[in-house]
Amino acid sequence: MQSKSLNKEQGLFGSLGDKLTDYNLLVKFKLNVTVVFSAVMAYLIAFDGTPSWIGILLLGVGGFLVTGAANALNQVLERDFDKLMKRTENRPLAAGRMSVSEAVLAAGLMCMAGTFCLSIFNAWAGLLGMLSMVLYAFVYTPMKRVSTAAVAIGAIPGALPLMIGSVAAEGTLTSLAIALFALQFFWQFPHFFAIAWAGDEDYKRAGFHLLPNKTGALDSSVGMQSVIYALFLIPVSFLPYLLGATGIISAIIIAISSLIYAGFGWNLYKKCTRAAALQLMFSSFIYLPLVLFALYFDKI
Repeated sequence: MQSKSLNKEQGLFGSLGDKLTDYNLLVKFKLNVTVVFSAVMAYLIAFDGTPSWIGILLLGVGGFLVTGAANALNQVLERDFDKLMKRTENRPLAAGRMSVSEAVLAAGLMCMAGTFCLSIFNAWAGLLGMLSMVLYAFVYTPMKRVSTAAVAIGAIPGALPLMIGSVAAEGTLTSLAIALFALQFFWQFPHFFAIAWAGDEDYKRAGFHLLPNKTGALDSSVGMQSVIYALFLIPVSFLPYLLGATGIISAIIIAISSLIYAGFGWNLYKKCTRAAALQLMFSSFIYLPLVLFALYFDKI
């Protein structure tokens, strides 16, 4: 009798653990945390004075829930294509462990709760949060199988977290919010192109068009476009300084980092190898937190 009770308890905790794992995959937890990090850093950079921990927590929860809703809807719409790719075949919807209705219900609840949290700051924050979810789930997601323009479209919701963090701090849409948006917007192109190159076989199996050329070929044009977008970051890096939000030191650090970022794009242009694409991808992971920390610490 005791053995049956123990087995039942273990089964309950096992089922709960499996469900938590599936929701972790549904909301893309690790990616979601990086989005929240960007929004919170923008909030700290834009806030005049000392922000409260309640505000930071509210922004983090709201951003996490809205992003989780977008990721859940993305997987609902792409469940049949996720089955075709090794990197996504174990997602709960693709693997059949979660129903569409459950995922849609979870997305709806997260969207409402997250938008409510962001709207507590001001209408701008709530509106931009909703806009980012709609663009990601209902424009970027289907566009990936239609045109390479999906990357530019996806870069908009991808850059909105910095704008959301800024408007949450400042109460309205400002030049600083636009400058921070531009920083993450241009950063995403080399980042996306590197990921698309590294996962080319999987993406082509699912019919996704993410490389910046009509043929979808792994050629030097991918590296050259990465260079161009990375160089766009150099003039953008001086905008927060010119707006009086931060000092010249952060502008110089970001400009140098952008030049190095472009250098990794140039390396991909010259070598056209998966190893060069991975180097560009990893450099993008370092670039964004580096420049956000530079802006924040230069401000304080």
